[in-house]
Amino acid sequence: MFRKEVYKRRRAELHRLLAAAMPEGKAGIAVFIGNAEAPQNYRGNDYRFRQESSFLYYWGIDEPCFAAVLDIDSGKECIYGDDVEIGDIIWMGPQPSVASKAESVGVESSAPYAEFDRAVASAVSKGRHVHFLPASRYYNVLKTSSLTGCPPESVRKVATLQDGELHASLELTSAVISMRLVKEECEIEEIDKACEIGYLMHTEARRSCKPGVCEQEIVGRMEGVTISRGWGVSFATILSQHGETLHNHRHDGIITPGKLLLVDAGAESNTHYASDFTRTVPCGGKFSPVQRDIYDIVVACNDLAYDMAAPGVSYRDVHLAVAARMLEGLKALDLVRGDVQDMVTEGIAGMFMPHGLGHNMGIDVHDMEDLGEDLVGYDPGQRRSSQLGLGSLRMARVLKPGHVVTDEPGIYFIPALIAKWKAEGTGKDFINYGKLEKGYLDFGGIRLEDDLLITPDGCRRLGSRRLPIYPDEVEAAMAAE
Repeated sequence: MFRKEVYKRRRAELHRLLAAAMPEGKAGIAVFIGNAEAPQNYRGNDYRFRQESSFLYYWGIDEPCFAAVLDIDSGKECIYGDDVEIGDIIWMGPQPSVASKAESVGVESSAPYAEFDRAVASAVSKGRHVHFLPASRYYNVLKTSSLTGCPPESVRKVATLQDGELHASLELTSAVISMRLVKEECEIEEIDKACEIGYLMHTEARRSCKPGVCEQEIVGRMEGVTISRGWGVSFATILSQHGETLHNHRHDGIITPGKLLLVDAGAESNTHYASDFTRTVPCGGKFSPVQRDIYDIVVACNDLAYDMAAPGVSYRDVHLAVAARMLEGLKALDLVRGDVQDMVTEGIAGMFMPHGLGHNMGIDVHDMEDLGEDLVGYDPGQRRSSQLGLGSLRMARVLKPGHVVTDEPGIYFIPALIAKWKAEGTGKDFINYGKLEKGYLDFGGIRLEDDLLITPDGCRRLGSRRLPIYPDEVEAAMAAE
């Protein structure tokens, strides 16, 4: 938790933005529903609790079953939750009161949770606008629906409330996005801390990558690095010798010399800020000549994105420049042919990198994805491409100081995709299918990912140390371990 002044300042700015977006005196209320416990298989045997991120951002309380209301017309705010009873104390021990928790985040007014339902019902009965964010957990979808009368399917639909229909509020969602996109100094410090632990996690994974070791054992060791510090992982660890499967969560392989191990993992701090790194290492400690050829292209793409990322630059343009650099490298290996810019225009890069260059990162590893990818990652007027790869770009905006984005180019040889494109004749004038089928169907994939903070004059990599990335230093690190 940050100092109470941080949350007070955030709510004051949110109030200002909402008041400016709505007619004076008719703005209504903004409601925030925190997460409840989520049972794994029965009540009392719950998943590790994770607070709803926007509730955490504005209200700071990292505990289940809280809600809050900001009255945009009056500026009043209230936190709702229930004090523990003796039965709770027996199992959980004494707990601070709801009033003291509210005071710790700068909120003077608090009330029992049941009063939250009544406050929202009162606003609805008076015809006031009730602003809410699109919910991700279905409990919150149903709760929002029951309070507002909004159909569950519309709780996740974002549009302006001034059209008279019930759905998530574009005014509130846009205000939240505009604030959370630009990280404050205290947030950057937390992300830097998460990156320090992410560095240690990946160092442990690289050290553990020895022939005969089970992938699951490596996952356990690297996740233990963050869990032993009282932290968590920012997403389910991706670790596999089948890197061509982009999000491969199966960890049943045995480390085999000659293969590549792709590791995509990050830490989540106790304030819930994320890191997200990817490295790909040779399982026998040395890259083969073919592996090194492809690896060198991906490193060059990673460095190009870092060199380009700066205020005023569209991250979509960075993605396209990376696609061109990738195709230049593949052309030098005779895997593709023709004019590079023609290939970029035709979307040929999507065969080899069927994902975007990067995404926003913050309290969520894919920051604010629950609020809508296009609203979060695209400037007004920008349209998402329909091409494979470019169409999956989660962050296309013009960069600003304070943005935190990932830089994660990759090259993958996906047999099913190669076969599909060849059968359809897609890219037949550019792609050397014969050479792909002869030497690359069992290659796997390579991804290299760093986390970038956009600064006033460019960008910097988050964390105090960069994981080994150049092939010589990767091989040297593995030899020393």
